[in-house]
Amino acid sequence: MSETGITEPGLGGTDTIWNALTVDVEDYFMVSAFAAGIKFEDWPRYECRVERNTHRILELFARFGVKGTFFVLGWVAENYPALVKDIQAAGHEIASHGYNHRLIYDLSHDEFRADIRRAKRAVEDITGMPVKGYRATSYSIVKETFWALDILLEEGFRYDSSIYPIHHDRYGVPGAQRFFHTIKTRAGAIMEIPPTTFTLLGQNIPAAGGGYFRLYPLPLTKAIIRRINEIEKKTAVIYIHPWEIDVDQPRLNGSLFTKFRHYVNLGTTEQKLAECMKEFKFKPISEIFRIPENFPPPEHEPAGLIVDEAAGTATGRHE
Repeated sequence: MSETGITEPGLGGTDTIWNALTVDVEDYFMVSAFAAGIKFEDWPRYECRVERNTHRILELFARFGVKGTFFVLGWVAENYPALVKDIQAAGHEIASHGYNHRLIYDLSHDEFRADIRRAKRAVEDITGMPVKGYRATSYSIVKETFWALDILLEEGFRYDSSIYPIHHDRYGVPGAQRFFHTIKTRAGAIMEIPPTTFTLLGQNIPAAGGGYFRLYPLPLTKAIIRRINEIEKKTAVIYIHPWEIDVDQPRLNGSLFTKFRHYVNLGTTEQKLAECMKEFKFKPISEIFRIPENFPPPEHEPAGLIVDEAAGTATGRHE
């Protein structure tokens, strides 16, 4: 056990390393990179393909006996409640991806609170179960939005998976911890489950998720996961979106770079997932890290990233 009372992550009864396979349940026209040309009010005008694509992912998970964590957008939950029930019935964890896929750094504190409150309620009203986890739109918890962690805690979330420890033009917290840790804020402490990275020449490189999963050759992705499991003895956190297995989705207007990011290698995602499921072990985030409802136990001083909102900085304190 760690000093926070959390079972050491990734280790099963026979020292098996469990990885987290996560799905951000959103549709192709909801992607923030296209938001400048597609208003939220216009979403109902677009062909919605999230149901069929998520069911394809559920079928793939079932084929390999894999359970994962599905970060469901609140709008999707409200409009497709049967899909949420199907995810729950298949034995997967359901977490929150916010309500309508707005970047946190474009929201006020009150707007963010209203967003996650509505999103959380939308899922919980369908499943009858508390939502513990949250993942921000485009990993938009950055240094300037650490205040969002306080609001997540106040709204009942127990863990976050939004802080990407990389340099990126739209998100990322360079220097943040690469693996699970506790973040202490004024509102309490929250578990942070970062997406997977590997180190190269002293830099954190993103891997095993989204466009990186589609862009990297499968042998490289597997080698990264094996290194994390076998050398670093840690859990890898993989993320995908339902639209990433949909080669026939309608094409949207955007910059050449945006379209490259969105459409590159869509036809490879499903097979790459299948190959990873054959080789690696997966469980939902809440099962790997075993986060209790009252995390953290009050008698323990939490370890991990200490957030100083006034200074806008984060300093590491490792377990």
